[in-house]
Amino acid sequence: MQLTKAEEQIMQILWTMEEGTVQDILKGFTGNKPARTTIATVLTILEGKDFVSHRSEGRVNIYRALVSKENYSKKQLFGFVKDYFNGSFSSMVSFFAKETNLSIEQMDEILDETRKALEEETDKTR
Repeated sequence: MQLTKAEEQIMQILWTMEEGTVQDILKGFTGNKPARTTIATVLTILEGKDFVSHRSEGRVNIYRALVSKENYSKKQLFGFVKDYFNGSFSSMVSFFAKETNLSIEQMDEILDETRKALEEETDKTR
């Protein structure tokens, strides 16, 4: 499920904090801070989408993420690749390599890092 910009901002703060009140989340914003009521409304929407839950302590609600940042990021990335690169990761990598003018050395470094990560993942599953 796709989050709006406002929802994603709040989720980013919650993922960092792990849990917090509306006031805690408000403190996590830099620059222009939204109103407390706006944060509370967005949290209610996020609860409806099953991204967030809360528990009450007295008159204060403490919110926590139900969806991990890793899982959300993974779904967004796969959706992005599917929608913009016909599901081809190699097309995406090629596009970004061209757009950012990566050198051969930088591409080799990326390949080495990828190989190491895949080997580590393979070792974990054995």
